[in-house]
Amino acid sequence: QVQLVESGGGLVQPGGSLRLSCTASGSMFSINVMGWYRQAPGKERELVATITSGGSRNYADSVKGRFTISRAGATVYLQMNSLKPEDTAVYYCNSGVVFPNDRYRYLEVWGQGTLVTVSS
Repeated sequence: QVQLVESGGGLVQPGGSLRLSCTASGSMFSINVMGWYRQAPGKERELVATITSGGSRNYADSVKGRFTISRAGATVYLQMNSLKPEDTAVYYCNSGVVFPNDRYRYLEVWGQGTLVTVSS
């Protein structure tokens, strides 16, 4: 019923920037929260940033001041500036959605992931 598709990953030099996009598609659902997670080589998946339907934002300490999460319609963005090699990871979009016409059923949806590589 709902799909998330990420894009924008790639290879960038340290200090550079990338902008990730994630678009939710489907019908008869509302988005409560969207966020980005990442999984670096040899590490567990971690939360990067979230944004609620009301616009409240939350960031991991490691990306504060460098990353910005935003939303426009059904698309959530992650603007990544001052990238470091430690930011290298597969980035996953996540969303909590509600189906008002299906007894307000709640569902968490994941995207397929997009690879970000920060290297000189």
